[in-house]
Amino acid sequence: MTTQSQRLKWGSAAGAFVAGLALISGCAAAAHQDLMPAPRSSADAAVHPEDAIALDLRAGLRSRLPPELNEAWLEQNRRRRAQAMASIPEGIEVRSIPGPAGAPDVTVLMLDPHPDRDNDPVFLFMHGGGYVGGSVAATAVRLPGLAEACDCVVVSVGYRLAPETPFPGPMEDNFAALSWLHQNAAALGIDPTRIAVGGGSAGGGHAAQLAIAARDRGVPVRFQVLIYPMLDDRTGSTRRVPGHIGHFVWNEASNRFGWSAYLDRPAGSDNPPYGAVPARVEDLSGLPPAWIGVGSADLFFAENLEYARRLVEAGALVELVVVPGAYHAFEGDSPDNRATIEFINSWQNALRRALHPATP
Repeated sequence: MTTQSQRLKWGSAAGAFVAGLALISGCAAAAHQDLMPAPRSSADAAVHPEDAIALDLRAGLRSRLPPELNEAWLEQNRRRRAQAMASIPEGIEVRSIPGPAGAPDVTVLMLDPHPDRDNDPVFLFMHGGGYVGGSVAATAVRLPGLAEACDCVVVSVGYRLAPETPFPGPMEDNFAALSWLHQNAAALGIDPTRIAVGGGSAGGGHAAQLAIAARDRGVPVRFQVLIYPMLDDRTGSTRRVPGHIGHFVWNEASNRFGWSAYLDRPAGSDNPPYGAVPARVEDLSGLPPAWIGVGSADLFFAENLEYARRLVEAGALVELVVVPGAYHAFEGDSPDNRATIEFINSWQNALRRALHPATP
């Protein structure tokens, strides 16, 4: 397991998840009661949150305390998702593919940089948003650069969101996209033996879930790119983190909200559905190689390092990148920072090597 340096972080949403989950019609989560978070250490307040951030990344913080996750936030996100689909850049193909049995079709965005070339590798990408937000349309502007950097076809999945659709619905949407690629490889001009999965934050969590489901169902996946992935519902509920970690962008309250909505039960509960929480899947053997990157001030720092350790012990090849003083999703605030450039180059280079084994 190799370790490199770079930077990262995210923030905070106040209040219990109950108020926010009594929201969209048809959602049964209103009956849940939030688990009492475990107590913090007596040394919790020893470090000021900004002191945990690298000096050259602090300018990007601006107002990076997270919004309060509630019904109004979710409704606004749903409106923005619908509006964004009307402005997909030219050159990005919008497809509707068969969804899981009994479920709606799944929208995917697809960019093939070499349509006249056959047998190309594919990167299947899942957007972030804490399992409750985000949009496939928001990934559209990134696809051309990603396709060029990694020399591959890129497919981004518009999976359904919690709380309207808790697990396993979103994971099955992503699995439907993976299956579609395998079943239509010849028509699409792709190589089904070179399909990687990946994403950031909840997208990284979805990629990890998808890799586990694919292993269990005998569907090949070449590689997984887990960018500060959201892997463990116990973080911030039954497992607390020091107060200076995970203070910006996505915090403990945010995490409880997102996981409780996704699992349709309070975060940290006993016996979550199998495969929903990658960190709580006991058997990690037989999973594809992985790149995992996270910042030292990210809420997901400890769970990401632990997942990397368990993958290695289960026999997977893992590259682990830790960015000193970086908060969750720091790259968007500091796109020209050296840490951002090195971080992005690291996962894109790892992906390119995995999809093009002959690449030096």
